[in-house]
Amino acid sequence: QVQLVESGGGLVQPGGSLRLSCAASGRSIGSYAMGWFRQAPGKEREFVAVINWIGANTYYAESVKGRFTISRDNAKNTVYLQMNSLKPEDTAVYYCAAVLSYQLRVDINFYNYWGQGTQVTVSS
Repeated sequence: QVQLVESGGGLVQPGGSLRLSCAASGRSIGSYAMGWFRQAPGKEREFVAVINWIGANTYYAESVKGRFTISRDNAKNTVYLQMNSLKPEDTAVYYCAAVLSYQLRVDINFYNYWGQGTQVTVSS
């Protein structure tokens, strides 16, 4: 079992930055692809970014490409999401997820383990 705990969310003004962290416990995430997803009120949960098991490959949703950066530190069993140039439409609960795979996974249905989420609100 993998337990995931997100942190780093909060209220930020448009154009600002936040860095989310996802701390894993229970087992090493070294063999897991790690993803970030988000869910805005009244909307379905959507893919944001994914990083492969070793951190060599990443993939982003078009809406965040060039503004968000996903990274990982397997020694610390932690994944990060650096969010820059935030927009009001980025407001959502952000979730970290893990899947035992050496491939990048975008489909939410592949993911076995989820955190409880952290709220990000972008507003002036």
